[in-house]
Amino acid sequence: MKSKINKVMHLVGGLPMIRHVLNAVKGAGVNDCFLVIGHGGDEIKEYLGDEVTYILQMQQLGTGHAVMQAEPHCNLKGESVLVLAGDTPLITEEIIKDLIETHKNNAAAATVLVTKVADPTGYGRIIRAENGRFRIVEEKDASPAEKLVQEINTGCYCFDASELFVALKQVRADNEQGEYYLTDVLEIMQSSGQAVVTSFTADFEAVQGINNRLQLAEAEKILQRRIQRRLMESGVTIIAPETTFIGSEVRIGQDTIIYPFTIIEGKTVIGQDCKIGPGARIKDSIIGDMVEIDSSVVISSTIGDRVTIGPFAYLRPETKLARGVKVGDFVEIKKSIIGENSKVPHLSYVGDSNIGKNVNIGAGTITCNYDGVNKHRTVIEDNAFIGSNTNLVAPVTIGRGAKTGAGSTITKDVPEGVLAVEREKQRHIPLSKMTVKKE
Repeated sequence: MKSKINKVMHLVGGLPMIRHVLNAVKGAGVNDCFLVIGHGGDEIKEYLGDEVTYILQMQQLGTGHAVMQAEPHCNLKGESVLVLAGDTPLITEEIIKDLIETHKNNAAAATVLVTKVADPTGYGRIIRAENGRFRIVEEKDASPAEKLVQEINTGCYCFDASELFVALKQVRADNEQGEYYLTDVLEIMQSSGQAVVTSFTADFEAVQGINNRLQLAEAEKILQRRIQRRLMESGVTIIAPETTFIGSEVRIGQDTIIYPFTIIEGKTVIGQDCKIGPGARIKDSIIGDMVEIDSSVVISSTIGDRVTIGPFAYLRPETKLARGVKVGDFVEIKKSIIGENSKVPHLSYVGDSNIGKNVNIGAGTITCNYDGVNKHRTVIEDNAFIGSNTNLVAPVTIGRGAKTGAGSTITKDVPEGVLAVEREKQRHIPLSKMTVKKE
């Protein structure tokens, strides 16, 4: 990957690859998960926490050696062990279930998940013999004839636990790479007369590994196709799927329309009958029904029903907009609550504020929330009217039904039902008394 980031921590669909694999495994009913980690494992541990048991592989001596490290945890008589790679983010729970079922139905010592592909470059080949047995030859060790074989090993296995670790003790690192190959276990088991079978999937896309940025981009394309197909089949309109990014955990309601060049990330939930985009970005937010968001950014915010946002608005974390709120162009809102049917139509900054119902914020209004040391809150009560180009120097409260005159700088609380005007008295200076600098 040519990256300082651990390979399995690279994102696909907004989530690390390892998260997709674990989700598929758990969806298939496997709950006890062990993760073999080596260099750079701290990044994975920080992300997953105690969700899995970590097994440290001090030296990277091959796939067989990695599985050997798990023996103290997995060598349980009569149990099955599923072995998967962490860089296969597209694998599905259905494929894993089929693998486990094939393994159990054949009472096998080992079951290998295989597929066929037009270009098998980079994958271990399934070399079958006339007697029904087979072996796996790695790309690096394959002959020219073997490299032409299109049936490949996906790197996914199901083993009888006790038989696996008995066979692993017989594996030798007598190949060109000097590594212990997990695939050698299969020949050892077959030589001792144990049942080793294959489980076939026709979905190569689901089992392909990610080893570089090109493959990462291809995996993203495939996952986006899956996500967007699921949403469209559930009643969401996506105008231009090829220009739209939707994260793996996003949920969107029926009859919502997603316009081009829109990005929806994180744990965002969008209601029904919304219009999102074009050019919108939404992350980790809750969006109600019949909301319109045009060419705007919404981060970690909660938006009520029938709200309109944009174009070119920026809603920062901890923003809460009630039903019917309007946020117009070039408005920034941060850590604020705005009540029903209030309007911030354009060119304003609202930070650390509580705004009531039916409030109108005039163009150019600024809540001056920071004194250089601390942040302070502004409170604007129901039915207030803030004139254009008003500076509200927090902490300050504007009473119910009060108004501020355009161009005012308000530094003191304003009582209910009054007009507050605070600005320099207008003066008229004759032009004849002004000194004009000559060039």
